[in-house]
Amino acid sequence: MSTATATSTLDLGVGGMTCASCVARVEKALKKVPGVQDATVNLATESARVQLAGTEAELAPLLRRAVRDAGYEPRAAAAAIDAVDASPWAGFAPVGIGLALCAPLVLPMLLMPFGIHWMPPAWLQFLLATPVQFWLGARFYRAAWGALKAGSGNMDLLVALGTTAAWAMSMWLWLTAAEGHEPHLYFESAAVVVTLVLLGKWLESRAKHQTTAAIRALHALRPEQAHLIDWDGSEKDIPVDELRAGDKLVVRPGERVPADGRVLEGETQVDESMLTGEPLPVAKGVDAMLTGGSINGDGRVLLQVTAAGAESVLAHIIRLVEDAQAAKAPVQRLVDQVSAVFVPTVVGIGLLTFVGWWLAGVGLETAVIRAVAVLVIACPCALGLATPTAIMAGTGVAARHGILIKDAAALEIAHRVGTVAFDKTGTLTVGQPRLLALMPAPGVDEAAALQTAAAVQSGSEHPLARAVLNAAREQGLAIEPAADVRAVPGHGTEGRVQGERILIGSARWMRELGADLSAFAEAAEAQQAAGATTSMLAVQAGGAHAVPRALALLAFGDEPKPGAREAIERLHAAGVRTVMISGDNRGAAEAMARRLGLDVEGGEVLAEVLPGDKAQAVAQLKAGGPSPARGGAARAAAARGGAQLVAMVGDGVNDAPALAAADVGIAMGSGTDVAMHAAGITLMRGEVGLVPAALQVSHRTVAKIRQNLFWAFIYNSLGIPLAAMGYLNPVLAGAAMALSSVSVMSNALLLKRWRPD
Repeated sequence: MSTATATSTLDLGVGGMTCASCVARVEKALKKVPGVQDATVNLATESARVQLAGTEAELAPLLRRAVRDAGYEPRAAAAAIDAVDASPWAGFAPVGIGLALCAPLVLPMLLMPFGIHWMPPAWLQFLLATPVQFWLGARFYRAAWGALKAGSGNMDLLVALGTTAAWAMSMWLWLTAAEGHEPHLYFESAAVVVTLVLLGKWLESRAKHQTTAAIRALHALRPEQAHLIDWDGSEKDIPVDELRAGDKLVVRPGERVPADGRVLEGETQVDESMLTGEPLPVAKGVDAMLTGGSINGDGRVLLQVTAAGAESVLAHIIRLVEDAQAAKAPVQRLVDQVSAVFVPTVVGIGLLTFVGWWLAGVGLETAVIRAVAVLVIACPCALGLATPTAIMAGTGVAARHGILIKDAAALEIAHRVGTVAFDKTGTLTVGQPRLLALMPAPGVDEAAALQTAAAVQSGSEHPLARAVLNAAREQGLAIEPAADVRAVPGHGTEGRVQGERILIGSARWMRELGADLSAFAEAAEAQQAAGATTSMLAVQAGGAHAVPRALALLAFGDEPKPGAREAIERLHAAGVRTVMISGDNRGAAEAMARRLGLDVEGGEVLAEVLPGDKAQAVAQLKAGGPSPARGGAARAAAARGGAQLVAMVGDGVNDAPALAAADVGIAMGSGTDVAMHAAGITLMRGEVGLVPAALQVSHRTVAKIRQNLFWAFIYNSLGIPLAAMGYLNPVLAGAAMALSSVSVMSNALLLKRWRPD
């Protein structure tokens, strides 16, 4: 066996789980397997995610055996998700048979209010109830026996104990009755409870199917075939799974794009709505990027694959949504702790109920029936479904609107955010600055200065570098790349042009090197006051320790993103403080902030922040709470307990540390992969307007979790005492128990109706 310490993740389907106690038992069994670092089980998806200190091939058989030994069935992880939509009545046969067999037993109860007192003979009740109890209800006995062997209890144990007690007592009363006397039997209670629980589980399974609709919809975006251009120029169809980067494909009108790629020929309109939530088609021409899963419009295009299979954007999105739905929210861990002791406690309460009523002199029959009612109504199905169903519905509906939530903890706490910090360039602004002006020093030729600046910036992807290069190309200047180019983080770029060391970067950097910028002070101040970002071009003759000589001042301008100001206003209206973090000089940063509606005087602009200091700025915001300048809005945020929670919104590599440092990291989908990996939430369209929407879907989801937990606990906290006091018979208790699970699932599914404001 390999001694490597590599870690891996395994997703495993788990069949046969019925309640929160099952979740705890499966997790316990999986964590006992050597090499398992952690295990998280989700009742709603009937799956487990296991962190392994080793390879999947070595440990997968042991994990499946552990699941089986715990009394459950190991399955393929994606079986439930990949299943084709079944008929609405799939799996209803056992329920239908149970209802048909119970109908003659329930009919007399319905006739009693009309003064008709009739019951089928005891032998007929026995023939109707026994198949329900031991054939249709066999699943409860199997699962209960598995739980007992594992030294724990679950919902099935409570149902099996309760219904068996009612059936056995009916048999005893029937067989010991005096000749000619028809005793009151409880066969109908046992049979109806089993049938109601089966009905509840069937309704649950239908609702669970709807909670995984988002994942199935994403999987459905992947076409099965692609039209490959072969080496001889001919077309042939191959499975999408065989595509590789560099392949050339034909995408015909109306087809789904099979993989990520760049357009080589043709023009078209592409529908990316399932990936980004944006309903309008997007125009695509030569060199435009297409995303696999989007729908081609009326143009035929030739595509060169840049990423396929697991490396594609669609595969990344699917992984993010699956990760979020498989993760366990922090509140669920508390629920699991309660569930671990819940079933033994209920069995104890049931025994106390029986003994108490028996000693009170009500008779053996009444004591047993009241104990049965306690066992039946206490089944913790709803408790186990309350949180995961809401998480799944919330992440699913968010994904449909372009908000990818990869972390259940981020979804749970985002609604408590009191401060949202934004990176400026590319997040609040378009991120495509233009060179507004180049002001050379006396004796310096303007075109030569621009040509020199472009040479140093020719290898950089920074937005300001692209602006310099675009300006040089517009003037028709020849650009020869500089030698020995090196980026100086947080300051600028340096390189050699025609043997001279050239620097381009911030005025602060130039001052640190001792450069005299007095000739540009007035012009720089005027540009910054107008909202421009300024940089300096300098030459450093005489070695690395020589004082640079300023050659020119460069002024850049950017525009706010459409909808950015409205998004900030929506956050303010919700009582959330907004802060802009920028590496720009203070004048330019504050000018842009005013255009965006930020409170400059209230401290909502942090300017001249180096990339490495952004994480520290976020930490200071977390420690400082909301600004008093926000007044009532800040107090509202503080009142709901979110004043100290900070969300960071960014799109660049240099934003990754700040995204990780924030309580909630939000990455713009138009940004870098590094930023998206560091963030708990990704906005696929890169629109600032999705930031308040992300907080809103978190608020709605957490509200559903709280409502579900309230109903789950209220059913038990009210139902158990009522049953123990004799106010509920087993049939009503069974109906209430089934209703609790269905109501929790239905309430969670209401999230699917959510739309961003």
